[in-house]
Amino acid sequence: MNNTRPSGGRHRNPRRRVKVWTSIALLLGAAGTQLLRPLPDPELFDTRSVYVIDGSTSIPWPTGGQAAVRIAGSGDVGIFGEQKPMPTASVAKVMTAYVILKDHPLRKNEPGPSIEVDAQAVTDGTAENESRISGLTAGTKFSQQDMLKMLLIPSGNNIARLLARWDAGTGSSDGFVTKMNAAAAELGMKDTMYTDPSGLDAGTVSTAVDQLRLAEAVMKEEAFRTVVAMPNARIGGLPEPVINNNENLLLAPGLSVRGIKTGSSTPAGGTLMWAAYKSVGDKDELILGTMMDQRVEGPDPNATRALALVKDNSRKVIESVRTVLDTAPVVRQGQTVGYISNGRGRRVPLLATRDLNVAGIPGQHFKHTLGPGAKPVPHGAKAGTEVAVLTIGEGDTAKTVPVAVGSDMTDSSFVNRMTRLK
Repeated sequence: MNNTRPSGGRHRNPRRRVKVWTSIALLLGAAGTQLLRPLPDPELFDTRSVYVIDGSTSIPWPTGGQAAVRIAGSGDVGIFGEQKPMPTASVAKVMTAYVILKDHPLRKNEPGPSIEVDAQAVTDGTAENESRISGLTAGTKFSQQDMLKMLLIPSGNNIARLLARWDAGTGSSDGFVTKMNAAAAELGMKDTMYTDPSGLDAGTVSTAVDQLRLAEAVMKEEAFRTVVAMPNARIGGLPEPVINNNENLLLAPGLSVRGIKTGSSTPAGGTLMWAAYKSVGDKDELILGTMMDQRVEGPDPNATRALALVKDNSRKVIESVRTVLDTAPVVRQGQTVGYISNGRGRRVPLLATRDLNVAGIPGQHFKHTLGPGAKPVPHGAKAGTEVAVLTIGEGDTAKTVPVAVGSDMTDSSFVNRMTRLK
């Protein structure tokens, strides 16, 4: 019997042990790395393509031109006509006021700084065939608030140019017009171009949809809302009160119209940006609208008849929307509004935690987003835990409802963590 060990055995065993332990160490390291590797972020998915109020509404749109209506916070009610850039006429002064108030903010009834009338404003006040404040004297000073009244109530073109020069600090309004276009870009007014601060220039063009964006933004300014709601006003230094070109709508019973601005010219026809309110529950809902390119057949010097037409057509739309505007449930408590995915095939339904009522009209569609709440979306949560927020409508007054997981959402098991590829 030969018990002799193979030559070199004493050296092979230690090497084998090193290889085994090295392999174990590498395996444990890989396992540890896999366990400690960050989990993929949970993802939220909508299951509804649209939220809508039951029923339908027939809005009496005009026979031509373009128009748009929305409810602040709730979103668009309707859009009419081809949204192609058209001259705005004096509705451009709304952007002039918006830029002035951005650069020189005013609180309600605050007069603001004094602005001196220059010789150019006096000369412009004698121009024919355009709206202007006449009888001004160079060197006379008016408060910023009174200048806004002269700009927006009787629609003074010379005041628009004066304010532009004052803001720019130069004898030209070019720098101010650049600011107007920058503000339009910030508001997402993609089909708008301003070439002057008054709207007299036919190169100042926009669409009803774009002007509606501006209307919603500028109506957040209390100083602006106060002025455009005035049917008329007395201004110290002017011999006669200034009369609003929109006086008949502002004084119309049962419409609650509180602005905003008329416009009329041969290139533009009749244009109107308007704001009206309706009390719904314990809140005054703001209805905004714009109507452009309203025209009549036959002679129409200075588009006087077109201005009457756009106001009459707008009145019909305002009456129609106000009649049916109400709050209605668009989301019910317990309704499935989406699901959450852990990125590895596990999906958990998301349920609304309460009813959500929104101001709108029958048939109105609402934009919506499903997103994280105040805290990041967790990887694990018990059934009923609020993990996200559903937003219905648009803007900073849109409505929200918290949503919760409909069943336990567990973190990854050991096997899932070890076998996941991402």
